[in-house]
Amino acid sequence: MKTICLYFQLHQPLRLRRYRFFDIGKDHYYYDDYLNESTLSRLAKNSYLPANRLLLDLMKKYPGKFFVTFSISSTMIDQMEVYCPEVIDSFKQLAQTGQVEFLGETNAHSLV
Repeated sequence: MKTICLYFQLHQPLRLRRYRFFDIGKDHYYYDDYLNESTLSRLAKNSYLPANRLLLDLMKKYPGKFFVTFSISSTMIDQMEVYCPEVIDSFKQLAQTGQVEFLGETNAHSLV
């Protein structure tokens, strides 16, 4: 019996806003919430949701022969909870097939 297992890494960094010299001592919020939300929403609509729909269809079509592993950073999960919880729901649907494995990923997914 032949099976296929695909492995995907998912991570979205927290984007930083422009922090100017004159913000020192006045404002200590460093994140660009608008850019974080717009980027993740666009990716959810154009990539994550369609891909998860396709994977779910394939898993139903080929039960027990098609497996997927997702390694998702906690930064990504945190942003999905806030900006597009429907993506988390799509991962839950995939998990219910029994053909998906989730791996823990580092928070920052740093290159250092």
